[in-house]
Amino acid sequence: MKSNIYSFFLILFCVKSISVTAQEATKEPLNVVWISCEDVGPIMGAYGVDQIKTPNIDKLAAEGVRYSNAYSTVGVCAPSRFSIITSMYPARLGAHNMRTGDLNNYKTPENLTLKTITNRVDKAGNPIPEYEVVTPEIVKPFTQYLRAEGYYCINDNKCDYQFNAPFTAWDHTLGSNLFDKIPENQPFFYVKNSYTTHESRIWLRKDKPLTVFPNEVIVPDYYPDIPEVRNDLAIKYSNIEALDKEVGQLLKDLEAKDLLKNTIIFFWSDHGGNLLRQKRAVGNSGLHVPLIIRYPNMYKAGDVEDALVSLMDLGPTVMSLLDIEPPDHTDGQAFAGRYKKESRDYIFGSADRFDESTDMQRSVLDGRFVYIKNFMTELPLIFRNKYREKVPMNKKLIDMDINGELSGDAAYIFMKTKPVEELYDLRTDPHEVHNLAFNPAYESKLMELRTALSKWQTDIDDQGFKPESEIIKGFWPNMIQPVTSDVMIKINSDGLVQMSCDTNGASIGYQTEAMIGDDRWLLYTEPINITFTQKLMARAIRIGYKASNITSN
Repeated sequence: MKSNIYSFFLILFCVKSISVTAQEATKEPLNVVWISCEDVGPIMGAYGVDQIKTPNIDKLAAEGVRYSNAYSTVGVCAPSRFSIITSMYPARLGAHNMRTGDLNNYKTPENLTLKTITNRVDKAGNPIPEYEVVTPEIVKPFTQYLRAEGYYCINDNKCDYQFNAPFTAWDHTLGSNLFDKIPENQPFFYVKNSYTTHESRIWLRKDKPLTVFPNEVIVPDYYPDIPEVRNDLAIKYSNIEALDKEVGQLLKDLEAKDLLKNTIIFFWSDHGGNLLRQKRAVGNSGLHVPLIIRYPNMYKAGDVEDALVSLMDLGPTVMSLLDIEPPDHTDGQAFAGRYKKESRDYIFGSADRFDESTDMQRSVLDGRFVYIKNFMTELPLIFRNKYREKVPMNKKLIDMDINGELSGDAAYIFMKTKPVEELYDLRTDPHEVHNLAFNPAYESKLMELRTALSKWQTDIDDQGFKPESEIIKGFWPNMIQPVTSDVMIKINSDGLVQMSCDTNGASIGYQTEAMIGDDRWLLYTEPINITFTQKLMARAIRIGYKASNITSN
């Protein structure tokens, strides 16, 4: 581990003119805790929505930094989480379609199966099997950089990366409530994922007692004010309040373990809201997320940061705060810490296949304006999707549209075909229902954002233009998933063990003695010492490849 990670306290606190000695500042290493939630836009007390009581999240914001312009790269789970774990745009690497397989949670390589027949087709009408995205050899889960520097990394308990999480990415990711797995006196990175606010919880938690009632909710302009809408909004609000209680319990656990004094806490959602025209949307309603960072000793407590931040910046920022230099190849960039980069000018978003439904939209946001380009204008904005129609109000609104019962702003999102371009001013139109793309007064802004989007698509070689079946063939030549080569083990006479793998981009995990047979694999970074009688087992994995066989000494 780099010895200078301990100096972060000194750097951090001196910025705010806190008088500490170097000894006091460096006596304990920093830990990082992520509190990850699902399908929530910035609608909570800390973001000015008084109808939702979130005292614990509000306390985090009061004691930390609240980001007002944080966004996901995609308005749905798996592509968004791909960008978080790799710090890369999904559309750059062919990971933009939702979802590639049953990869929501980690599976041991022996237990991973991918279906060859599904109900999905790509935009060219070709059938799509389940598959894993294969990334370029340089791309690694950012947690491997943390593990290489001595951090104990736990994901409790969701992955959903468009590929099976490599066993080299985490120390633990199987099970739940894994806090007790953290070794004493070892710095750690801990992710606590909550499903409580997920889209599915609108129907799965429908019988839970409401803590926010239908008459108290705010109905967005793009919904009619009807009982079904108010009821599901009340469930959504109540689920956010339930999430807040979970946050409070985790904070109590950290406090009981005396960890708040040396732990940086991030709170964020994987994308925007969970209802119709929110989840899967490529505009502000689908991409805008809450983000709060609480530092030890109340550094920057109560600050509000307006800079544009992407969720794929989270990994590089954690590394930067821990004094680990992020790699150069990533699209994500540190927005805090030693390796902080200049603020972004724009946020870019994408929308493509969602389960059995296919579309293609791209967007650029600058914090006030939202520009959307529609590449399949012949399709309606609200496409049919079996999963989201399990939400009662979603099904009701679709039926109302079919029966011609919607009007005004509530009818806007049910446009039967889409314009090539959409432009919204969030200052005057926060619900994105008044398209300014044809208004001459906004021609300059339209040209600016149109140009920015076109340049971005060229820069990343946007894979959305390719049929998904062609992308898969690029990952899997002859439609056969590539396999990682076996680890080669060389033991010198002095017991120094060197391991290597012929597959470019592969990472090596190993186990010794008592660990053998466990789900945890140590990350190999340099030769290790073992005794002549000590048993060693190793295997390798490259993202998207099948894992190698297990080899031993």
